[in-house]
Amino acid sequence: MSRLPVAATVICKNEEACIGACLASLADCAQIVVVDSGSTDRTLAIVEDFSARGWPIELHRRDWPGYAKQKQFALEQAREAWILSIDADEWLDDVLRADLPRLLAAPEEVGGWRLPRVLTLYGETEPPPPSVKPDHILRLVRRGRAHFDATVLVHEGLVVEGGIRDANTGLLRHERGLRLDAQLPKEILYARLKAEQRIAAGKKPSVLKLVFNPPLYFFRIFVTRRVFLCGAPGFIHAMTGAIYSFIAEALHFQMAREKPKA
Repeated sequence: MSRLPVAATVICKNEEACIGACLASLADCAQIVVVDSGSTDRTLAIVEDFSARGWPIELHRRDWPGYAKQKQFALEQAREAWILSIDADEWLDDVLRADLPRLLAAPEEVGGWRLPRVLTLYGETEPPPPSVKPDHILRLVRRGRAHFDATVLVHEGLVVEGGIRDANTGLLRHERGLRLDAQLPKEILYARLKAEQRIAAGKKPSVLKLVFNPPLYFFRIFVTRRVFLCGAPGFIHAMTGAIYSFIAEALHFQMAREKPKA
């Protein structure tokens, strides 16, 4: 089949529940770079099955150096004109897949595209209602004009040379497949990394942020992004975000007190 000049990059570890949907949505890509950091479930078997069926997968096994560094390594393996950085629990819907040729034909001054991403909440199978505002995440970039900042420990993002545009056709689907008791340990990890990043940057904790950031975080998700339209699952998602925000601010305070004074 004729494939698009896109190298998709995926990092993974123990993603057997979702990586199949991710890889299936990348069938149009000329190259698929998968970087695994020690999966012990069926993740590698699924990847190898897709490879055996003709998907242009290049599998790398590599110890975990951190989110940004692992994604940068994957980025550096790409050989196509465009790179799609996608998480193992994400996939392109059919509309976005069909729109890729138009995005790739962008003028040379366009260095990247932000893709509309929506979260499928726990217990749901369909994306949220169209009235819920999607995030626009920079994921599709020209090769040689983008990189990940290795100093960023969590919520890493691509840095691009050139203009950035928003794609508004189709969706980058994101699966929230974990129940709250499994998701909260992840939120605590992300919060710790965020606090460590602030400490490393010499930032001081703030009482105002400790008090007001969690409710503002909830408001931004639940009201501004209209996640209230998702009912109870939307409320749980927004409250989880507020909990993450509180833990990040609280850990920043505690770590700052532990830091030896000069």
